[in-house]
Amino acid sequence: MRRIIAITSCIALAACGLNGTDRYAGEGEDKAGAEAKGGAESLADSMASTDGRQDANAIPDPEKRPIMQAQVVLDRIGFMPGVVDGKMGMSTVNALKGFQEANNLQITGKLDQATAQALAKWQTIPATRVVTIPADWGQEQYFATPEKAADQAKLESLAYTSLDERLAERFHTTVETLKALNPGGRPAGAPAATGAAATPSTTASATTAAPPSPSPAASGSGTAFTPQPGPKSFFTAGQQIRVPNIGADRIEPGKVQDANWQRTLTALGVGTIQPKADRLVVSKSQNTLKTYDASGKLTAIFTVSSGSSRFPLPLGNWEIRGKSFNPDFNFNPELLEGVDKSEGKHRLPPGPNSPVGVVWIDLSKEHYGIHGTPEPETIGRAQSSGCVRLTNWDAARLAQMVSTNTKVEFVA
Repeated sequence: MRRIIAITSCIALAACGLNGTDRYAGEGEDKAGAEAKGGAESLADSMASTDGRQDANAIPDPEKRPIMQAQVVLDRIGFMPGVVDGKMGMSTVNALKGFQEANNLQITGKLDQATAQALAKWQTIPATRVVTIPADWGQEQYFATPEKAADQAKLESLAYTSLDERLAERFHTTVETLKALNPGGRPAGAPAATGAAATPSTTASATTAAPPSPSPAASGSGTAFTPQPGPKSFFTAGQQIRVPNIGADRIEPGKVQDANWQRTLTALGVGTIQPKADRLVVSKSQNTLKTYDASGKLTAIFTVSSGSSRFPLPLGNWEIRGKSFNPDFNFNPELLEGVDKSEGKHRLPPGPNSPVGVVWIDLSKEHYGIHGTPEPETIGRAQSSGCVRLTNWDAARLAQMVSTNTKVEFVA
């Protein structure tokens, strides 16, 4: 989805009922009521899930999209399918296996008849919905991520490079999937348009904004650096589009004290109603991270990337020492694979395009942790430098589930 210096560079960070589910809705609050609390009350953005609320202006989806509908449901109830794209990939297979295990079904990893019947209780949740991209997204500045760490260090943040990238991460999907859901730039199922309105502008005003000044970290470097505009976006602010019907995005009033972290949760479509993880198990061979409650019941499953030949996953039992939201990153080429030592050491700013994404969960094994990634489509496929990588939205969710009391086990 985006280019960074090293997607396998976590080891250098030396310093550093879900909403819409029966299981995790608050006491006295039914599922439909929980899902209906979008908008200002949930402190989520204007594109928050509004399931349970009738929308007279809704545009019906002309396709049933059974795999995407299953992905949307699995994402909401704790069995994360990774990128929601309507395809039966590795992460979706793992999510189905987790759901089957938790519900005492035969573990096939397939959307078989028994699994479909078990998921039928959520059949009223559609695979997609239509939203309007907020107008203020067009006022943002989007800049390309520089190739060199020295230039990245001069930025105020490693933010999204385009409106398209930001939109895809908000709905746990890819730009390609969003384009497929909006043929010709209009929501699938929308009445055909004529004239100039038929095709959206492919130039977001934000991409041509004046470059910002380098951050204070760049002062005294003696090297001038001008950020370059990011790629032109297909979608534009104010445009109505069809997106995967991601839910579990309710942010409880007063729950998050860190305003920057709350904005991050909103940007990722991740809510604060999460199950407590008493134990988590990372499997190197299965590319999974499973969480269990105090009774030993499986409560969530994530597909992850972990370890490499040079930095293998440190098998054994570990402790969680702490969590860092939107962390800086210590770039050290001596600890990274495929990076020339001449790059030098740098402290990179935080942001979703940071090599460790938006979250660092620090472990008792020095230099090792669990974190996000700027390239969600690589999860489960590309190796890491020993650490455990998840999509940014999954890392943000997991960070709210664990504490320093959570037991950690890494197995082969």
